[in-house]
Amino acid sequence: MNLTDVKLRHVKADGTRRKLSDGRGLYLLVTPTGGRYWRWKYRFGGREKLMALGVYPEVSLAAARNLHRDARLVLANGIDPVAAKRKTNESSPAFVTFKQAAQLWHEHWAPQKKADFAKIVWGRLENDVFPEIGRRPVNDIPPSTFRDMLKRIEDRAPTVSRKIFGYCGQIMRYAVAHDLADRNTVSELQGSDFLREHRTRNHARVDEKGLPALLYAIDHYPSEVTRLAMRMLALTFVRVGEMLGATWSEFDLDNARWVIPSERMKMGSPHIVPLSTQAIEIIKRLKQITYGGEYLFPGRAGHKTTMSRAAILMALKSMGYRNSMTSHGFRGVASTILHEQGYDHEHIETQLAHLSRGKVSSAYNHALYIKPRIALMQNWADYLDLRRQSYKPPV
Repeated sequence: MNLTDVKLRHVKADGTRRKLSDGRGLYLLVTPTGGRYWRWKYRFGGREKLMALGVYPEVSLAAARNLHRDARLVLANGIDPVAAKRKTNESSPAFVTFKQAAQLWHEHWAPQKKADFAKIVWGRLENDVFPEIGRRPVNDIPPSTFRDMLKRIEDRAPTVSRKIFGYCGQIMRYAVAHDLADRNTVSELQGSDFLREHRTRNHARVDEKGLPALLYAIDHYPSEVTRLAMRMLALTFVRVGEMLGATWSEFDLDNARWVIPSERMKMGSPHIVPLSTQAIEIIKRLKQITYGGEYLFPGRAGHKTTMSRAAILMALKSMGYRNSMTSHGFRGVASTILHEQGYDHEHIETQLAHLSRGKVSSAYNHALYIKPRIALMQNWADYLDLRRQSYKPPV
């Protein structure tokens, strides 16, 4: 016997995949990320097979040896230990499919996330994962099955494949933590070993030189509500979903503030947007033409829905910016120019709502740097006015 409790307690992740032998085919598999799984390699019917015996330290060295001994006795009687274990599991109340494990994971995970995001994740699982492995026992899915499934997803949706890789890993980790599976087989895979590298493309946006022409085009767009929406994006550089979902109750014009609640923010924390005088003028105009419902930017069907993202994209396309500007691009324009103008990086990042809660404090002070941010937002609005006025349309 090569392993000892002392040796096992000091096993650490070192970025490599290792096997620590205990003799007679029993070993502890240590994954690059530090997962520790008991395995028994044996032969049955002339074929090499592998049996999972649990996760260390939940299954101790002594317990693993007892399971190993029992499995060898089964093998000695001419029975495949893995097949016998599977049959026992199928008749046990604890036997669950991957989809059932995913449902339990999602019920645990979703309340901590935005409702729309949680719905999107479940939809991806239903569309891409459950049809292939949803009915399989969660305790009997080898790494190769996940690998092959993810490669098929990658062929039609490269970025989605990596996201699903992460979701499957979380589901399997949850299954191990709740004794639904002996091992997280997804953690035994490294995405770089079988998925192609896909470079993230930045959202298209104009540079500082092209900003005056864009602002001029926005000012002359025929639909007033869409025109005001694009102007608000330029002035506040919030995410487009945060702006289109804005409700009248979020605005305090007396104090020139827009407070976006945590449930609508990507970072899950409330966010203050100081309002410039130019932004307040837009809000007052919107109140004249759209007030009466819940949203500042209602959809065409009425005040119960919001303007769609497509409306802004179609407007930019019709203005000649199909491949050179997106609604998200306003954030990049503001960030680049404000950094070049010498504004404090932390102030810009806070206003962009890029700072995580952990970087600031556990409670996340959403009023952080509020005084310099008020000045920054007014200066940015004044700068946009100057750039707009500098444009000379072609004769």
